[in-house]
Amino acid sequence: MVEEIADEVDELVLGIGSAGDSHSPRNPFTAGERIMMVTKSVEAFDVTTYAVPIEDLERNSVWVSHVQSMSPAFDVAYSNNPLVIQLFKEAGVEVRQSPMFNRDVLEGTELRDRMIHDEDWRNLVPDPVVDVIEEIGGIERLQRVSQTDANGGRDNVSPS
Repeated sequence: MVEEIADEVDELVLGIGSAGDSHSPRNPFTAGERIMMVTKSVEAFDVTTYAVPIEDLERNSVWVSHVQSMSPAFDVAYSNNPLVIQLFKEAGVEVRQSPMFNRDVLEGTELRDRMIHDEDWRNLVPDPVVDVIEEIGGIERLQRVSQTDANGGRDNVSPS
């Protein structure tokens, strides 16, 4: 997907969403770790790339201006998320949808589920992603934060 987009643009700005979230079953990796994964994965493409952490906001009406304030200037946004498409269109930004490859397998929930259950996942992501996840002990982290405590609640609600 990124390879096709890289062929269409002079520079590539990759937004790392939910940048403030980490160490949870849905977002087990820090923004910095995700930036490493993305940056190392796109090194092979001949395009200047910026990976930008984007924190979630509770107000969708100002989200696009938030993204724009955190990013280098861009002319086109690529997304397949209906809300993101709507917000960028309302802000007057051209939106293109990217082709989806094996969405049923490459979707984040499926990948995390495979990691939690020690099922095959390495062949579904670029080698640099595997390297970073292994380097940081990502599988063990995801498995740990996905466990429930003795009372049936999540261990990861709060560190206190």
